[in-house]
Amino acid sequence: MRLDKYSNPVFNEQDLFEAIYSGFEFNPSDTLLVDRRSEDIKNLEKQLGFKFLEPYEPQFEIQDYDAACQQLWNMPTEYKELDIESWVKEQCPPWDPEHTRVKEELEAYKARNMLDLLRWLKYFVDVCSKENIVWGVGRGSSVASYVLFLIGVHKVNSIKYNLDWQEFLR
Repeated sequence: MRLDKYSNPVFNEQDLFEAIYSGFEFNPSDTLLVDRRSEDIKNLEKQLGFKFLEPYEPQFEIQDYDAACQQLWNMPTEYKELDIESWVKEQCPPWDPEHTRVKEELEAYKARNMLDLLRWLKYFVDVCSKENIVWGVGRGSSVASYVLFLIGVHKVNSIKYNLDWQEFLR
């Protein structure tokens, strides 16, 4: 199996037959893409009562696809409607020197249309915390963001370690 440029899994004949031999049950409500529809695949479709689809090349660019997907955040309404900017600012009172940093970072997130991402990350952290799921200390350039630290995405205080928050949003 491979992924197409839209991150859809695309199976070849061998993948499909291995799935069958390992006991995988095909669900007609699933969409499975196959590299090509050979006679063996067509016969398999008849036996399973299942239609495989061939990969397609939509008439839009990957940036448009990404933008459309970013509008579909799967989270409860309370998080979709959360004023994430105010929530983050409340985690860091105005008299703290970090407040200026938070304002700068939030402006950068807003300019990149990433406030929904921050809402979803808050939802993710809340769910993981509630369910006692460990998600790690922090990784890569994301630890440069103090806003992500306040949300709880990572445990690295980027101000304490003098990390440049712009490293994350480049």
